[in-house]
Amino acid sequence: MQSDRPSDAARQPDDQSIASPEPGAAAPADEQAAQPEALAGEDLGYELPQMLADAQALAAENHELYLRALAEMENVRRRAQEDVAKAHKYAIESFAESLLPVRDSLEMALKADAPSVESIRGGVEATLRLMASVFEKNKLMEIDPAGQKFDPNRHQAISMVPAGAISPPVPANHVVTVLQKGYLINDRVLRPALVTVAQG
Repeated sequence: MQSDRPSDAARQPDDQSIASPEPGAAAPADEQAAQPEALAGEDLGYELPQMLADAQALAAENHELYLRALAEMENVRRRAQEDVAKAHKYAIESFAESLLPVRDSLEMALKADAPSVESIRGGVEATLRLMASVFEKNKLMEIDPAGQKFDPNRHQAISMVPAGAISPPVPANHVVTVLQKGYLINDRVLRPALVTVAQG
């Protein structure tokens, strides 16, 4: 006796009906993930030549800026060398110029027909005052350390004198006599003062 119910084979759908999606249905997740990568690869392929051209243009611009900076640095170095050379060559120009009136004064004194002792002395004193102003203008200061404590950095001792033999008395290690004045130029010793010192 045959049953009216369909057989199990008739009721089970075949594999093809399961695997094939219906028209209009969404693609599986694996296929969806693969599509953006393919599209991105295609876009990158189109962009690479443009990116390379942009990078080359930027590199060329930076190289040009580097060459200009290098040339400017070389010009600055060359100008600095020229300035230093001029400074060495004309370092005493200002001092020499201020000394010219002193020479003029001395020459005028020698041109006098019959100078008296008083006129010669007056001319020498005027010339000395002129020289002192020149020294002051050029930061050339004298060292006259009479009665001061001996300073080996600024004084040169020629001899020692016993403290008891000095009148008026001078403390030990102090300058008794200045034999030759010294000079400073901008606080640097140009010539030390030659002195005698009280023995301690």
